[in-house]
Amino acid sequence: MSDRLGRQLAFLAEADRLKTVLRANTLADGSRRENSGEHSWHVALYALILADQAGPDVRIDRVLRMLLIHDLVEIDCGDTPIHGSHDAASVAAAESTAADRIFRLLPEDQAADFRALWDEFEANQSPDAVFAKSIDRVQPVMQNLQSGGGTWKEFAVTSEQLDTRVGAKIARGAPGLWAHVRALTRSYFDRAAG
Repeated sequence: MSDRLGRQLAFLAEADRLKTVLRANTLADGSRRENSGEHSWHVALYALILADQAGPDVRIDRVLRMLLIHDLVEIDCGDTPIHGSHDAASVAAAESTAADRIFRLLPEDQAADFRALWDEFEANQSPDAVFAKSIDRVQPVMQNLQSGGGTWKEFAVTSEQLDTRVGAKIARGAPGLWAHVRALTRSYFDRAAG
C-alpha cells in the first residue's frame, strides 16, 4: 500500500471517532444525545436541501466540504455547547491544536487543503463560511424545537439569548431562513412562558 493511501485510511479511521463524541443536543425525538458524526452529516444535508437560501456568491460544494470536516476537532476537544459557559479563547486554542494533529494525518496536499478550509469556516468571513456557519447554527435550533425545547430547558435559554448567540449568525448567512425559524422559536418561547 502506498504511503499516501495509508495516511488517507489512517485519517478516515481517526475520523470515525467523531461518532463517539456526544453533543449537548438531543435527536429530534429527544430519545438520546446526538453524536458529532450525526451532526456533521445532518448539517451537510441541511446545506444541500437549503442551498436556495444561500447568497449568490456561495458555492454549496465548498459549504458541504466545510460542514463535513468542521467538527473533527471535537475528537480531541469534545463538544462546546453554545449556551454553556466556557472561555472562547481557550476553546479556540484547543481546537486549533486538534486541527493541527488531525489534519496532519493526511498527505501534505490534503492536509493543507482541509486545514485551510477548516480555518476559513472558523474565521466566518467568506460567503461560503458565513452560510456554512448559519446552517451549523440552525440545525440545533430545529432539533430543540422538534424535541419540545430539548437543551434550551437544560441551559435555561431565553428567547433573547437565542437571538444573540444563534439568530444573528443564522441571519447573517441566511436571512430568509432565520425569519422563518425565528417565527417558530417565538411561538415556542411564548408557549413556554404561558
